[in-house]
Amino acid sequence: MVLAKSKKNEGLGNTLMNDRFGKGRGSDHKKTSAVMRTNHTTGEQYLVNDKKDAAWVKMRSVTEQGALDEFLATAELAGTDFTAEKMNNVKIIHTDQKNPYLLSATEERAILGKHRQHRNRLTVPRRPHWDASTTREELDAREREALVAWRRGLAELQENNDLLMTPFERNIEVWRQLWRVIERSDLIVQIVDARNPLLFRSEDLESYVKAVDPKKENLLLINKADMMTTKQRKAWAKHLREAGIAYKFFSAQLAKELIEARENSDYESDEEPFSSSKQAERDEESEDEEAEAEEGEGSGSKAQEDEDTQILTVEELEEIFLRYAPTDRESNEKLQVGLVGYPNVGKSSTINALIGAKKVSVSSTPGKTKHFQTIHLSERVILCDCPGLVFPNFATTKADLVTQGVLPIDQMREHSGPVGLVAQRIPQPFLEAIYGIKILTRPVEEGGTGVPTAEELLRAYATARGFQTQGLGQPDEARASRYILKDYVNGKLLFVHPPPGVEDEKEFNAELYDEAHLPERRRAALVAATEALALGGDDESLASEFVSLPQGPKSKRLDKSFFTPKNIRGHVNMPFNYKYTEQGSASGSTAGGSKMLSGRKARAAIALENGIDPKDVQLGSGKKHFKKGAPNGMGRKARRGAPNFADD
Repeated sequence: MVLAKSKKNEGLGNTLMNDRFGKGRGSDHKKTSAVMRTNHTTGEQYLVNDKKDAAWVKMRSVTEQGALDEFLATAELAGTDFTAEKMNNVKIIHTDQKNPYLLSATEERAILGKHRQHRNRLTVPRRPHWDASTTREELDAREREALVAWRRGLAELQENNDLLMTPFERNIEVWRQLWRVIERSDLIVQIVDARNPLLFRSEDLESYVKAVDPKKENLLLINKADMMTTKQRKAWAKHLREAGIAYKFFSAQLAKELIEARENSDYESDEEPFSSSKQAERDEESEDEEAEAEEGEGSGSKAQEDEDTQILTVEELEEIFLRYAPTDRESNEKLQVGLVGYPNVGKSSTINALIGAKKVSVSSTPGKTKHFQTIHLSERVILCDCPGLVFPNFATTKADLVTQGVLPIDQMREHSGPVGLVAQRIPQPFLEAIYGIKILTRPVEEGGTGVPTAEELLRAYATARGFQTQGLGQPDEARASRYILKDYVNGKLLFVHPPPGVEDEKEFNAELYDEAHLPERRRAALVAATEALALGGDDESLASEFVSLPQGPKSKRLDKSFFTPKNIRGHVNMPFNYKYTEQGSASGSTAGGSKMLSGRKARAAIALENGIDPKDVQLGSGKKHFKKGAPNGMGRKARRGAPNFADD
């Protein structure tokens, strides 16, 4: 039995409306006014009361805005109030018709030259001067004016010189967090990605730290250094030493493995702290190759070079921090270390490795850390964590920003550019071996370049994985691109940018594309395939001799069923005029399965044999049609006087 609906019940929608407009509650309940806010990054709309945003709303990172959203945000910072009178005849004009994803070698060299010319104009916003007499309202107004002037300067630099810049932080609340970290820290550590350290380094930030207090120090911490070979670390160490940049190599991933090994009681004190299989093999091979070159060097220089290129442990990194402690500080005063870096460079993972436990949340989504926080690392060191900051920097293409992890992969609108860069940087044999695919490229004689295009790589990957679009059943290249680009950003497909002065990128990364960098399953299959084909020797590198993995029985059956011709109609085995010859007949009979000619065809054959007009031929054995009522049985042609030949 269905119960009657209670008259006292109210729907959720009515309850929310009553609560918003102050109905259904006591008379002392104040009526509130809701204000609609819009997140200019995602377009999300939300309601706030009394024009006060929540803390999580204020700390939202804003790195990229459209032209209209950026204009409105700048107007809001400047305190400009205006009202749109008419919304008719609104037209958005797109002036960027150029393909911004791939550049030729000449265009890239020209752009890099412009980057070097204007690099000193890449600044970070400075906090205005303030003292104890400055009120909160005055400081807020000054900070907003300074941020507006800074953004205008970068916009003029970008527009007047036709430069492409990385998305940079536009939220003033995030910059305020950075200002507080710099003011209270003795050492500012910039954490950068080892695959492209200069892209994630802000040179002007180091100048700003010295401007705040000359006693403050800077340190460049190159994280994910385990992705580099010893040869690559030496090249980068040489460049950073010559440039006068204080740096250290670190790997949060290797430090995490060390902590886990200690917790599982599998760590032995007499072993190397970072004796992982890949790193040990990589360092051993590089040392063997360069042993002869280093034979004549002194022991002191070799020891210094090893110290400059080694990957620090957690304990060694803490000791490095203490070296930068101010000399005039009191003995009981702790060293405060500010950690600054782009999202996804491993800042939170570095903190987790330093404190030995997961006290800071880690996420693969950029901008996870949103609030300023201090962590007591030890009795002598305090860590000041700053939210992930995207500093302004120059970029060649937006496709390069996607491959560097600066722009989110899941929100990209065009995938051929980023995947095209991956296909150019990662050798085709390595791509085929790591994915177990065969990339069909256009031959050079037909206009190919010898390097797979984005479409060729995506088509091969999507076909092998069974990714198809709905309806048409074509390879889903957009879905395949997300998998390939995430493998590139996460380090499954390795590529390390060389330091300035090293032009040959392929030679610089040649050691990264051997069988040691393949997953275990792929490595075993590749070894079996190369042994079967007898490619190379045991000590010979397979970097240029990779073959795709052999097909299994399931793949062979699929290929056979897919490429077998279907719905085939009859084939022509005889010439088209075989009916009109004496082939297969004997003396005009129907022997051999052939038929006698009759009708128009017979008249044409007789006319050809006798050399007369086919119209003058009349077959005696054929059917005769007489018109009804014609005299003497003559037809229409006979009455008109047409000749009538009898059969011979």
